[in-house]
Amino acid sequence: MKSRKTIAIIQLIKSTNYNLARTDRYATQDYKRGLCDALESALHATGNYNGYGYINNDDIELNTLGYYSRFYYTPRWVKAFDK
Repeated sequence: MKSRKTIAIIQLIKSTNYNLARTDRYATQDYKRGLCDALESALHATGNYNGYGYINNDDIELNTLGYYSRFYYTPRWVKAFDK
């Protein structure tokens, strides 16, 4: 029997947000676009998409590094357990 591998969606969001905030030379626009695409696919597939915000609201021109420098919000149900 094959074993299933799963990751908590919250951990995936935190990890992706960390990498989207990076500013080193390896954190390119293409790298960040790939992270966004993968995370959004997972969030939509699991019903956990809750939007995103930009790290710098003055740098959000479409298809630029700033556009993909963002952070994703955690699902609404998470906030109920934060108290």
